[in-house]
Amino acid sequence: MQVPFFDWSRLYTERSDKFREIMHETCMRGGFILQKDVVKFEENLRTFLGVKHAVALSDATNAILLGLRASGIRPGDEVILPSHGFVAAAQSIHHAGGVPILVEIGEDWMVDPAAMEKAITERTRFLMPVQVNGRTCDMDQIQAIAHRHNLIVIEDSAQALGAKYKGRPTGTIGQWGCYSFYPSKTLGCFGDGGALVTNDDEIARRVKLMRNHGANEDKVIEPDIAVWGTNSRLDNIHAAILNYKLGYYAETLDRRREIAKRYHDAFADLEEISRPPGPDSDSDRVDVFQNYELEADRRDELRSHLRATGIGTIVQWGGLGMHQMRGLGFSQELKRTDRFFERSLLLPMNHMLTDAEVNYIIDQVRQFYR
Repeated sequence: MQVPFFDWSRLYTERSDKFREIMHETCMRGGFILQKDVVKFEENLRTFLGVKHAVALSDATNAILLGLRASGIRPGDEVILPSHGFVAAAQSIHHAGGVPILVEIGEDWMVDPAAMEKAITERTRFLMPVQVNGRTCDMDQIQAIAHRHNLIVIEDSAQALGAKYKGRPTGTIGQWGCYSFYPSKTLGCFGDGGALVTNDDEIARRVKLMRNHGANEDKVIEPDIAVWGTNSRLDNIHAAILNYKLGYYAETLDRRREIAKRYHDAFADLEEISRPPGPDSDSDRVDVFQNYELEADRRDELRSHLRATGIGTIVQWGGLGMHQMRGLGFSQELKRTDRFFERSLLLPMNHMLTDAEVNYIIDQVRQFYR
């Protein structure tokens, strides 16, 4: 059996007739840029999350960039975030004029709140927890640290749409949060896409202006424009697809959590594997399992075995924490994060996997450790 890490074609073939119908209808009416589908998607996303504002954008990278600018980031302001995350977050901070400060993960593989607090200086302005893999950080501790030091919490929830911490959707807990709709995300379109969500009226107003060159709601650039805008719009055809997919998103997440539970239970007796928390492990958290990332003894040998048996795996971020990207000026020594990347592995995880494929993956992992 062949089980690629991600079968990109299934994104389309799973409901190709409906996708084709949506794209045809959208194109036939000329609905390409900031049309009714974008407006409708923003409404639907607000309702789904119970948040006041949702601004559809070109991608999560630009959502972070525009969010920081809307929050009034100043040159040299420090933003503390974990090294275990995609470099796009640090790039956005840099391009906004800030300085990314990378810190350790905890034993739960999420950002260590104590490490965040230890890294605070007089230049620190923001704390950015990353809800990596669709899991949730300890937001109570992070919010308490921010309150003690008068800092702003912003959330990189690119991988975590639908995850919850104590009943609150991730991305809605800080001043603002962002999501990615990259095709392989839990909610993905057929290209790049993203959104920023917030309960802050002024943040939303500024981001909406910036995403379309400073144009107002009527798409007019006023003579008294006071915002340096850019082009960070979500394409309307992607919004149309996302509107449809959001309608069955609950079953998408249910399937991911079902697969995560099957992995969790199947590997429970394997001492060589450290598992992420199972989907029912913590009543305070609802994780959506964008990825299923575990730690494994003899990781590289396991990967070779799975590859030989037709199963695709990935070491996330190419096996690098951001702090190891020395050419970008990082110099931190983060030993716990280093150890994690020496053992971490992503198994196939998406709602389109069949039961037979999941069983085959489980069987091959178990066979390796016999």
